[in-house]
Amino acid sequence: MAEAEPRRDTRGIVDPAGLLARVRFRRHEPAEPLRRYVEHYWFIDWDLPEPYASHVVPHPSVHLTFQQDKGPPYAELTGIPGGLYTRKLTGRGRVCGVKFRPGGFRPYAPEHPVSYWTGRTHPAEAVFPQATRAAARTIVTPTSDESRIAALDAFLLPLTPTRDPQADLAMSLVDRARTDRTLRRVDDFAEAAGVSVRALQRLFSAYVGVSPKWVILRYRIHEALELAGTRDEVDWAALATDLGYADQAHLVRDFTATVGAPPTAYAQAART
Repeated sequence: MAEAEPRRDTRGIVDPAGLLARVRFRRHEPAEPLRRYVEHYWFIDWDLPEPYASHVVPHPSVHLTFQQDKGPPYAELTGIPGGLYTRKLTGRGRVCGVKFRPGGFRPYAPEHPVSYWTGRTHPAEAVFPQATRAAARTIVTPTSDESRIAALDAFLLPLTPTRDPQADLAMSLVDRARTDRTLRRVDDFAEAAGVSVRALQRLFSAYVGVSPKWVILRYRIHEALELAGTRDEVDWAALATDLGYADQAHLVRDFTATVGAPPTAYAQAART
C-alpha cells in the first residue's frame, strides 16, 4: 500500500523555512473513527550537527506525543502552553504526535477540566495507562510514516472516549472562532453562540483549556504570522482591520508579545 500523503500546513510555526530546512515534518490524517476528536497526527525527525530551537505559537489543542531522542522512547501529554512554545532539538530524534481537536481531549479525560492540563507536561500514563515505554517504542521505531500511522491508530482506536454534547459544542465554537473574522470580541462570540459571556468562559475552561479571548487572539496571530512569512509586502493597517483590531498598534503589540518580534522585523527576517 502506498504511504499516505503528508498534509502541508505550517500555520503557527515561527520561521517555518528554518525549521523545515533542518527537520522532516509531516502531518497525516488519523483513522476515520478518530477524526471526531483528533485533528491530525504530526511527525518530526531530525539529525542535526548543531542544536536548533524551534518555536510555535500554540494552537488551542492538547497533544499526546511519543518521542525518542537521547534515551529510550517515552510518551508525554502536553496541555496548551500559555505563551510561545519552544523546543530545543539536538542530535538525532523523532516525535510522533497526536493533536486533539480543540475541545476534543476532554472526552478522553473527563475527570478534569482541560484547564487542569494547561501549561503542563505530564507522563502520558497520567491519562493513558497504555502509554508505556513499550507502546512508545512500537510507535516511534518504524521507519515508514504509514507504519507509524497504523501504530497510532492501533493505540487510540480501542479507547472509548465519553460522548459529551458539551464537547461537541466546544469543538464547533472553536471552529467558528477560527474561521469567522466577524467574531472580534468575547461579547460578540457569546451572542453568536446564544449563551452568556460567563457560560462561554466556563465552557472553554472545562473543554478547551483556555479562554475564548485567548482562542480568538491566537487564531488572528496565526493569520498574521502566516502572511508575514509568505508575502513580500503586507499592509499591516489593512490587515489589522481585517483581523478585527481597533488599529495597527494593537496588532503590532499582540504580535510582538506573542512571537517575540514586531511583525515588520519578522517579515524582513523571513524574506532574508
